[in-house]
Amino acid sequence: MTAHSRGEATDPPAEDHEAGEDAGGRAADTPGTPHEGGAGSAEGTDDDARDAEAGTEEAGGQEQGTETPAAPALSEAEAELAAQRQLRERIERRKAEKEGPIEAGAKLSGPAADLLAAVRAVESGEKPGTAFFDSPASAPAPRRAAPAAPAAPRVPERPAPRAVPPGAAASAAAVLAEGGAPEALARPAVTTLGEGAAGLLREDPWQLLSLPGVRPEQADGFARALLGAACGPDDERRTAALVGWLLERAALRGHTALDAEEARKALAGFAVTDPAGAVEHAVAEGVALVFQDGVDATEAEGTAQDTEEASEDGAGGDDEPVRVLLGLDRYALAEESLADGLARLVNSCEKGADWTDAAAAAPSASAGELIRAAASAGLVAHSGGETARAEPAALVAAARGLGLRALGTAHSPDGQRRLAAAAGDPEAAVTLSALLSGEGGPGRDADGALALDVLVVLDAPQLDVETAAMLVESLADGTRLVLSGDPGVLGSAGAGRVFADVIASRACPHVVSRTPDPGPIGELVSGIGIGELAQVEAPGREVVIVPVRDAGEAVHRTVQLVADSVPRAIGVPSSDTQVITVGHGGPAGTTALNAALKQRLNPGPGRFVGFDPGDRVVHVPAPGRAVPGSVVSADAEGLHLDCAGTPVVVPQDRVETAVRHGWALSAHQAAGMRWPAAVVVLPGDAAQGLSRPWVYTAFSRGERHLSVVHGVDQALPRAVAEVPAQQRTTRLAALLEALPTPDAS
Repeated sequence: MTAHSRGEATDPPAEDHEAGEDAGGRAADTPGTPHEGGAGSAEGTDDDARDAEAGTEEAGGQEQGTETPAAPALSEAEAELAAQRQLRERIERRKAEKEGPIEAGAKLSGPAADLLAAVRAVESGEKPGTAFFDSPASAPAPRRAAPAAPAAPRVPERPAPRAVPPGAAASAAAVLAEGGAPEALARPAVTTLGEGAAGLLREDPWQLLSLPGVRPEQADGFARALLGAACGPDDERRTAALVGWLLERAALRGHTALDAEEARKALAGFAVTDPAGAVEHAVAEGVALVFQDGVDATEAEGTAQDTEEASEDGAGGDDEPVRVLLGLDRYALAEESLADGLARLVNSCEKGADWTDAAAAAPSASAGELIRAAASAGLVAHSGGETARAEPAALVAAARGLGLRALGTAHSPDGQRRLAAAAGDPEAAVTLSALLSGEGGPGRDADGALALDVLVVLDAPQLDVETAAMLVESLADGTRLVLSGDPGVLGSAGAGRVFADVIASRACPHVVSRTPDPGPIGELVSGIGIGELAQVEAPGREVVIVPVRDAGEAVHRTVQLVADSVPRAIGVPSSDTQVITVGHGGPAGTTALNAALKQRLNPGPGRFVGFDPGDRVVHVPAPGRAVPGSVVSADAEGLHLDCAGTPVVVPQDRVETAVRHGWALSAHQAAGMRWPAAVVVLPGDAAQGLSRPWVYTAFSRGERHLSVVHGVDQALPRAVAEVPAQQRTTRLAALLEALPTPDAS
């Protein structure tokens, strides 16, 4: 794209679009490509993924240093407890059905062998702990002939916090005060640890680390105050708590497992003198599960000390290197269940259904290819950009035309609306949360499975492993599942990388769309997807760059764009223009931008817990979900919202953690949604939060227009070229690869 000259005439005047010229006459609207340059870092973006959707301060870029509020994480854990218990029971039943023990790890030595020995000690009863799962190479559990009726699905809406007994809270507060910890942690402690929290904290002060927002140095201080000289850096209670904390932190960054060597290095950084022994103890105590994961030599180089030691002892030779992983049981259960369920769908599908006529009538060659793939496979992956969303919509329409019970699901009401419009049937699409909760969709059959023959899931990169496991557990044998999404966008807010792992495992057909996104925005975003920030022609001001010097100017220009310039020059009203920035905190984060935009677009005293009628908001009913809406009113019942035509009431005690102003969002919150116009704000301190997926996601949210408030100089093109998606450590791909193919069954 070539930039317009400074003096080029525009209609309306330049000062009315993209901030025009300032009082000194400096040209500020530069249609074209963001400036070349500088180093970016992906660090912090995965914290952003988790924390943004939970309504907490993001940890990437300028948001670092903020604390995570306790309520969302506690409620999420509470909400998932029943589902986790059901998953555990199903997995244990499948494990019990295996014909005999699987011998694994015979060629391991050093720390890897020690870890495996610790697990075997647990199994033999020599040490306390919980059972662990076999290697991905282990023989799979038998496929079940028919799905067992699942328990009622976990409703994605977070439940109201359970009542905390006053006596238990008072006792916990007394212990906390004795150790110098804030008494405000008493209620979270009782919610997390139970009514006996006071006794648990006194016996094991490092249990404090299980509370949201508590860091190791704070737990150490608390322990010293309670135990005095009786505690030290190698206290087994401390090392076990640190291992659990490291795994929880890894999950916040999207990992479902952590390399054992990384865990040992991290423990050494916390002054643990015997990290390997600490890991063994944590496994024996059931804090962590241990797995072995085969990786190729290039991936293992420099990261697998266990493999190196095995080779030195002559046990490795030319065999495939083995990496030892640690994980939390909740994610291990979810990945095991998901892999088993996906294999069940693959193996139970009716092969070779005759959908020839439907494929021939498809609106595009790629849509026809997708229909043919779904006709012959129980699981299909489909990837493409925004325009390619028409292809899964065509599949849903074709399947419904064949008399099948077909449905499409998306993560947001906006995605649902666009999918239904593309399919030509308002009943053809539902949000994923509504489908799982039973609020939408076809309901469940007599066996408790969703009454569907074909299910298409759009925005599949946003699927975390626990949600995906619940979804697949709800599908009956013979159901066809299609996972569709854009591989270039940011990953899920929760742990796992389901879509990428399914593709990497080659467990199913993968249809890659050949339909490009049109126009200057589509051309720009396509280049970003391959690491290039290219120039594109934008004769209709589809892409405009607004250079700024600092965060204060960035906020000023953003408000001017949304309130005046874009409506006047592009014809998109403020209500249809979405601001996207790197994080919540900082001088140009969502908090600062929303305050400035509210003052300009809907000024008011914030008489309803900081909100006024007409305020644009985003409702975060559960981590991973961000639902745009507007404030209607408030009363004793709570804050009344209108979310895409659906009335929602948020109780007063949850407003602070579940509702934010929504004129400005993070890119993770905006994923899966689009607006006629998008304004992406990149202040100078945002450089460290930039990566190629972040830029790809943010820049692709505008349908007709994209403005970039640009203050990161050279960091933007360098982030696009040099900072790809941060890899997540997961086990799903290996589990799927180890399962038998239909021909081998």
